[in-house]
Amino acid sequence: MSAHPPMIGDWYSLRGGQLFEVVAVDEATGSVEMQYFDGTLEEMDIEDWRAQTGSGDIEEVEPPGDLSGSEDVDRDEDPPSNSRDIDDDRRLQAIGPDGLDQFE
Repeated sequence: MSAHPPMIGDWYSLRGGQLFEVVAVDEATGSVEMQYFDGTLEEMDIEDWRAQTGSGDIEEVEPPGDLSGSEDVDRDEDPPSNSRDIDDDRRLQAIGPDGLDQFE
């Protein structure tokens, strides 16, 4: 197998199945910065990259269909009970420093 250069924005898989995206390539220092699906950042030497792509340990893959892996948000979670309505927030922003409503 031939070694493929890292491409920023492309997704790859390590032999163990971990998915990551190349987020930076620094030619001056000879490093590749990778971000795993869970958000973890790692840096790899370009020579290690070439060796691992050449041996098949790193393979280019399609981006995951769900890119929310690095987000710490549980979409099924209810909003906090102390959250205010958006209209309440706008109303508070419309009240001036002297307590008078700026829009009346």
